[in-house]
Amino acid sequence: MIVVNRFRVPENEQAAFRDDLERTRQALAAQVGYLRGSIGRNVDDPELWVLTTEWEGPGAYRRALSAYDVKLAAVPTLSRAIDEPSAYETVEPGTELNRPQARSLG
Repeated sequence: MIVVNRFRVPENEQAAFRDDLERTRQALAAQVGYLRGSIGRNVDDPELWVLTTEWEGPGAYRRALSAYDVKLAAVPTLSRAIDEPSAYETVEPGTELNRPQARSLG
């Protein structure tokens, strides 16, 4: 699973935000199920930043967000993300794609 969090950050806040985003990435990286992550800034619009992380699956990501250390170190920064869908399934040749349906067992 891929998670893409985008942020719009005014120029005068970018130095502090860069440090905050790196702490966020590190807190997420310490969680079970984290595979990799990177931070980027848009080439054409330098106020647009991105944190991209990859996870073993949705459950691993959701559990990571519930971890105490992540709530302290990452959630304040993640709450600044642009309000848009951020979780993407990995699409490989021959894999069955997610279908929009209820995910409860009951």
